[in-house]
Amino acid sequence: MYVIIVGAGKVGLNLARELIDKGHEVTLLESDRRRYLVVEEELEHVVQYGDATELWVLERAGIQRGDLVVAVTGDDEDNMLVCQVAKEKYECERVIARVNNPRNLQHFKLLGVQPVVSATDLILRLIEHEVPRYGLVHLLALEEERLEIIELEVQAGAPAAGLRVADVRLPEGSLVISVLRAGRGFVPTPDTIVEAGDQVLLVLDAGLEEQITPVFSYAE
Repeated sequence: MYVIIVGAGKVGLNLARELIDKGHEVTLLESDRRRYLVVEEELEHVVQYGDATELWVLERAGIQRGDLVVAVTGDDEDNMLVCQVAKEKYECERVIARVNNPRNLQHFKLLGVQPVVSATDLILRLIEHEVPRYGLVHLLALEEERLEIIELEVQAGAPAAGLRVADVRLPEGSLVISVLRAGRGFVPTPDTIVEAGDQVLLVLDAGLEEQITPVFSYAE
């Protein structure tokens, strides 16, 4: 696989190292001259100097044959522009963008730049996962497929508690795919009994969260 990485900061450099170790062909682009010279001492011909928002720089890097473009600069606008150009002008099927400010996530989505990676958003999800009172945790959103994977803790007295998985009344477009119980996860069968305290993973159509939550929560 041929990967073009835009941005030779810590993220870009470490990503390039890992991909090279795995046998992939990589070109790393960096617009800051000082940073380029530092990275060039280690990666030599793998890194190129230039502003990836300029078409000739991308073309020099061989974007026409690129399998994947990853934009991980510290500037969200640059990451958005590079990925959009890669998809629309050069028909690169796969792009990944770094989002530094989570408030910009919606802008990337509106422009069709997916998937995106936001360190802040990932940390917030981990916090949600570790703090039980949050209840519902979004684990993964598959934007193009309009699917989500969520985690819910089954509360005592919830409609689903004590029922077989097959008897739990879920809205159409949702499915229980895993149960975590006593620190161990397993794929349930239709006869598996849902117990209070279980952490249940579900895959569902986007937008069904409000219908799912009452099934596993206790309403006073």
